[in-house]
Amino acid sequence: MTGAIWHALSVSFDMFWEILWPLALGFLLSAIVQSIVSRNAVASALGSDSPKSLAIACGLGAASSSCSYAAVAIARSLFRKGASFSAAMIFEFASTNLVFELGLILLILLGWQFLAAEFAGGLLMVVLLAILFRLTLSRRLVDRARRQAERGIAGRMEGHGEMDMSITDGSFLRRLLSGRALTSISHYFWMDIVSVWTDIGLGLLIAGALAAWVPDSFWQGFFFTQHPVVAQFWGPLVGPIISMLSFVCSVGNVPLAAVLWNGGISFGGVISFLFADLIIIPILNIYRKYYGGRMSLYLLLVSYAAMAAAGFIIGLAFQVTGLTPAHIRVTAFESAPALNYTTILNLVFLALMGLLGWRFLTTGGLDMLRMMEAPASSPAATGGMETGHHHH
Repeated sequence: MTGAIWHALSVSFDMFWEILWPLALGFLLSAIVQSIVSRNAVASALGSDSPKSLAIACGLGAASSSCSYAAVAIARSLFRKGASFSAAMIFEFASTNLVFELGLILLILLGWQFLAAEFAGGLLMVVLLAILFRLTLSRRLVDRARRQAERGIAGRMEGHGEMDMSITDGSFLRRLLSGRALTSISHYFWMDIVSVWTDIGLGLLIAGALAAWVPDSFWQGFFFTQHPVVAQFWGPLVGPIISMLSFVCSVGNVPLAAVLWNGGISFGGVISFLFADLIIIPILNIYRKYYGGRMSLYLLLVSYAAMAAAGFIIGLAFQVTGLTPAHIRVTAFESAPALNYTTILNLVFLALMGLLGWRFLTTGGLDMLRMMEAPASSPAATGGMETGHHHH
């Protein structure tokens, strides 16, 4: 028993070592963008359901935090500040499916085809969601959701959703190279890490356990690998359901996706699985608190439909064009750390994380962390927005 546990933990660590530097690089790029893009400006740009507004929501979401809980909190904050419900939801889905760190980890762990499919499928899913919202979302349901949102019932990462530490005065380069920018970047960087570390850790542990303990024969039977046509349909349908039940969101889904791919899930099934981090059970409960039970159920249904459809269409498109990768086993689980480019880059980024951590701690970072879970209407959360601009 001890040997089996140790093997699972070893697999989890090997996977962590493989994704460490791309994860850190992705968080750094995201922090840089967040430090120069004001959320108040974002809200003012998302006031309608026009294609232009939804496209802006998609682009700004892709440049935001990848933490699913933070994305949900930010979306409600934008909705309360005047963004349309559709635009707020598009922003939310883009912020967890089209972000830097997710793409980098997919590239390193699974390959460029998964990166391309994730982003192409993410854009397709956004389009499908926009169409479904336009066809099925009633004004009455939105009004009910707005009344519920205005109650300000706490979910998770409320303070994170309200904080705006962006620097908007001066030229782009002047803002980017200033001491204030370094402070803002360090705060966004470490707040994003803190907000997702439990999901990443849980995802790695679950992936390690499944890779070590569940035989491939089980997955192959479950995913109908002996029936390719059935598998093409089954994968995108069951992928989001597995994600829902895993309770893991954000980039923590990627190690699990690698395990499922090794087990034989279809290419489209992997993509739909990755999309489903915003319909896991804890987030559905937050939707219920934020927008009411009916809207929570509505978001579950339309999101699942868009995710499954996008996964199936992308899987089919890649198959027709010959871009679907061969079902080769992902070896990141089996390669122990060695003196190679991965280790060198990990050490470089660990040093960079240390420098940003020092800046974070010496400029009120611990106070900001305490504000992350503060209710959106509390002085702590709103105070964080104000003080975030003045650290040097």
